[in-house]
Amino acid sequence: MSAAFFKGMMPALMTPCGADRRPDFDALVAKAAALMDTGMSAVIYCGSMGDWPLVSDADRMEGVARLTAAGIPVVVGTGAINSASATALAAHAQSVGAAGLMVIPRVLSRGPSATAQKNHFKSILGAAPDIPAVIYNSPFYGFSTRAELFFALREEHSNLVGFKEFGGAADLSYAAENITSHDDSVTLMVGVDTQVYHGIVNCGASGAITGVGNALPREVLMLERLCQKAACGNAEARLRAQELTDAIHVVSTFDEGPDLVLFYKHMLVMQGESAFEHHFNET
Repeated sequence: MSAAFFKGMMPALMTPCGADRRPDFDALVAKAAALMDTGMSAVIYCGSMGDWPLVSDADRMEGVARLTAAGIPVVVGTGAINSASATALAAHAQSVGAAGLMVIPRVLSRGPSATAQKNHFKSILGAAPDIPAVIYNSPFYGFSTRAELFFALREEHSNLVGFKEFGGAADLSYAAENITSHDDSVTLMVGVDTQVYHGIVNCGASGAITGVGNALPREVLMLERLCQKAACGNAEARLRAQELTDAIHVVSTFDEGPDLVLFYKHMLVMQGESAFEHHFNET
């Protein structure tokens, strides 16, 4: 299966909600459509930016269904505390025509066990064999997917086409050296806003999944374009990409922390997007 879908900038959508703390799916679709109009390649839902631990599986599925019905290419996050829920989310994603999967390790229990994680990944990938998928690697999940496990899974699941790395520069370099450089048909996606330059220019990433792009879509799209040119040897683009990275650094660092959703929702409210005024938990 081709990895060509995973490229460019893909914002991880936040879940808007009303004063009743219930998801506002109309606002979700409207925000996704507006982001796509700026030039984004696709959107992600429901990942950490969408507050998946605070959203029921039924509401997550409803959000995905509403997005796909609106013609928006959506990559579905499979974060869950058990394999059954993650597998159900993947199966639903395929049934409603989602464009991709973001496969997240099993959390809370059996985290360090490579065998448990392999079985977890296999269940998800097997539930949606027709959808291209990337494994999401993050130090916050308590488990690091390494090359041996990735390629063992890929031997059995051809829909595993890429790797999203949320860790820092060293983790991105590991992924480039040990995973994507070993198979030209496997793609690397940057998973944290502070590492877009390093990931694309130095590690050959095809794009990035962005948090700050919800609030600064044109800036992150420009950054991605400059980085791709810089990766091809354009010295002027390299300089401009570094300058833009520095210019948005402060707000990009929010993507690294646990309160990223609160920061980025507040940024949207400051820009007049009242649909993001509320959070699931009163703040």
